[in-house]
Amino acid sequence: MSKKEQLYQLIRSNPFISQQEMADALGLSRSAVAGHVATLIRERRLMGRAYVLPQERAVLCIGAANLDRKLRTLAPLQLGTSNPANAEETYGGVARNIAENLARLGTPCALLTALGDDNAGQALRGHAQANGIDMTGTLVLPGVATGTYTAVLDAGGEMVVALADMALYEQLTPAILAGRQPQRNAASLVVADLNLPHDSVAALLTDARNGGVPLVLVAVSQPKMARLPRALQGLRLLILNRGELEARAGHALPTEAAVRNACRALQADGAQDVIVTCGAAGVYHTVPGDLQWLPAQALDDAAVVDVTGAGDAFSAAVCWSLAQGDASLTDACQRGLQAAALTLQSNHTVSPALTASLFGSRSGAPLSHEQE
Repeated sequence: MSKKEQLYQLIRSNPFISQQEMADALGLSRSAVAGHVATLIRERRLMGRAYVLPQERAVLCIGAANLDRKLRTLAPLQLGTSNPANAEETYGGVARNIAENLARLGTPCALLTALGDDNAGQALRGHAQANGIDMTGTLVLPGVATGTYTAVLDAGGEMVVALADMALYEQLTPAILAGRQPQRNAASLVVADLNLPHDSVAALLTDARNGGVPLVLVAVSQPKMARLPRALQGLRLLILNRGELEARAGHALPTEAAVRNACRALQADGAQDVIVTCGAAGVYHTVPGDLQWLPAQALDDAAVVDVTGAGDAFSAAVCWSLAQGDASLTDACQRGLQAAALTLQSNHTVSPALTASLFGSRSGAPLSHEQE
């Protein structure tokens, strides 16, 4: 196959690929790639850069897609000794989980992540595509292992410790994001997790600040709060938990007043809105000039099967609301709490029972028993 035909096949498999990526893949110069592209356009085999019609604009999720391993003890956990446990593997990663939740809610969505060229990476891609997630822009790294996340859960389903091997997401550099600019411009909303490098998060903020697609950032852990830039101008929404907010503030936040002040500091740094999740208790969210509290749905301990993925379901439902054009953050959080409660009662990271009908009316009111 000629270099021109190889290049054409690369474009067919990824319409958002940059000329530099094509040059690297085929061992050509940028000018040679540009020449082949010009020829293909003259031959009417290419019609220009990829685009998406406005009514089909997807929510683009950027960040982690991992192979998750969950080890759940069969009895109360004892440290310093061997514990009988059940083990399972599933697909995870904050951005991937949000994307699958959005797909189950009927929202067109795409995932931009980094995968190894191993069996796990192929399985993750296949599973995402089977669930309606567009993987067009995903970066595949030869000779690199796909990211993994290993969680140890106690007998009640609560996480005791988690270990993450996610160094490959350092390859999602500002240059790679720039190469996906047409795909990002075509999105209705960009949702990125803080597995991305600091400079990549900053690049997304710059684009949003310059009138680009609205941006939502989702924190993933206290250590990775260091990846959140100080200047947050352009950020539509930051979703994080109380511990992550404390990491940003640099001190404990024992009271609601302290949480309110920390959220105001984030808004002073440029964030339009902030949501602070507080586990089984509920969430805070900003409203003009203040902070509002919403309690979580009450669940019996016996109803909680697994906490994994509940926070991502919450974030996805909030983003679903924003993508629908609903400006009420209260409604968005109520939907998020409903999605989280459903996920807590499932042994799946993303509940197969999640649909947009869970949210009832556009007001976010819970379903009645008759609707259920």
